[in-house]
Amino acid sequence: MKAKLLFLILLLLPITIFAQSEHLTFKGIPIDGTLRQFSSQLTQKGFIKLGSENGQAMLTGDFAGYKDCYVFVSSVDQKDLVYLVGVMFPALDQWGLLEANYTKLKKMLTTKYGEPSEVVENFQSMVQPRNDSDKLYELKFDRCTYKTIFDTEKGRIALSLAHEGVSKCYVILAYIDGINGAIMNNAAMDDL
Repeated sequence: MKAKLLFLILLLLPITIFAQSEHLTFKGIPIDGTLRQFSSQLTQKGFIKLGSENGQAMLTGDFAGYKDCYVFVSSVDQKDLVYLVGVMFPALDQWGLLEANYTKLKKMLTTKYGEPSEVVENFQSMVQPRNDSDKLYELKFDRCTYKTIFDTEKGRIALSLAHEGVSKCYVILAYIDGINGAIMNNAAMDDL
């Protein structure tokens, strides 16, 4: 599940490289340092570490007024340098609640970071969904795109709707630090 989530986040978030001097923060913590250091700072903020492997850590806790969220932290393997933090909000089985959470978080992020650089909120099915049940169905079968991107001087923040299989739908919020994201991007380019 972690690999699928991170793949989805990276697919939604092409990293732009531009000069930065400060790191993006998550819960007031700069997205920087080793995976162990960053995870330790999150546990000091009340998160519970569930485990770590292959340059990723998973924690659980409360975030932005939502209980029982999963937090994923990723690092550049070769450097053990944190560059991405993702939050998976609790799964919901009703479109109205899912969309309400997405909209609430979008408004909060807009208040903090300004107008988004990109917003895509649509359905790609041949027939537009008629009701909430149809909308949830379209999300589960990859015919729904809800994402909002905020490009800041310190990095990129993306909010989106996602699913796991056909049973779990949730909101994802991802933070990619500009400085360490560029390092991760350069490491990936070296592999090509």
